[in-house]
Amino acid sequence: MVKANLLHIRERIEKVCSRTGRKPGDILLVAVCKTFPVSANLDAMNAAQFDFGENKLQELIRKRSYLYLSGERRAKWHMIGHLQTNKAKQAVINADLFHCLDSIKLAEKLNEACVQLNKKAFDVLIQINSSGESSKSGINPGELNIFLKELRQFDRIRIMGLMSIGAFNEEPEDSRDEFRFMKGLFDYAKKHNGYNIDIKYLSMSMSNDYEVPIQEVANIIRIGTAIIGDRDK
Repeated sequence: MVKANLLHIRERIEKVCSRTGRKPGDILLVAVCKTFPVSANLDAMNAAQFDFGENKLQELIRKRSYLYLSGERRAKWHMIGHLQTNKAKQAVINADLFHCLDSIKLAEKLNEACVQLNKKAFDVLIQINSSGESSKSGINPGELNIFLKELRQFDRIRIMGLMSIGAFNEEPEDSRDEFRFMKGLFDYAKKHNGYNIDIKYLSMSMSNDYEVPIQEVANIIRIGTAIIGDRDK
């Protein structure tokens, strides 16, 4: 099932790219395997899927450790959930890309962890609360300018782009305005490039709406259910 689902999604991504003049190779697909056993990751890897997203750091560490100890080193790990500052060091050790930077305090702790670990750079995305929902993490869009300026003091974290978890809409087209808004913020953030800021990535979407964000220049697509199936309620 996972292999067939990935094939279907990749075909749809290719079709969207063909219509919009983009290259499929420029779109990074992240399979979100939260709450599923590591066998789901293995099924995906058998279909040449190696980028995985997890909401909880402990689950990411557990799965990463299992695969690493079994000799499987190809997986790349994306931390896509809110992170407590006291877990910053473990995130720096285990995540390849952290999608949810949402405070200066967290940036400070991540930077400190890099110093302690003698790690030159840890790649992060700034999470934007683009929907304005109080239940979601992320900075207010209006704070992006000052946030980027404040982040320049942390020389061990590398700001690689923006991420958002948009409002859920049954009809993907109803999310277009929000995705288009994020594209505007992405273009604005790129004007700050220099030193530890190198804006390249815009991470958006869920299983039901990934075609629209690709049309609106997203280049990291996070998909869970459409790849690995429904989660237990």
